[in-house]
Amino acid sequence: MALKIRLTRHGAKKRPFYRIVVANNEAPRDGRFIEIIGTYDPNQDPAQVTVQAEPLAQWLGRGARPTKTVASLLKKHGLTPAAAAKPNT
Repeated sequence: MALKIRLTRHGAKKRPFYRIVVANNEAPRDGRFIEIIGTYDPNQDPAQVTVQAEPLAQWLGRGARPTKTVASLLKKHGLTPAAAAKPNT
């Protein structure tokens, strides 16, 4: 089972709000996930990213790989260890 750290979309039409989740790579985008580890709100100015550092490090240690989008968000906000800077897509 390959694990991805990716975004799931929530919120109203044209008002997106995303959760950063750990999910099986075969699960649908807004489908089943294993754990919520953070949020991303692009409606704020500047965009707000919150991530729980401890679960992020645990899942990266277990082999979960962030998508390109999540890796760039983490890198931009300085919330990433070196492993998250190199996504496996």
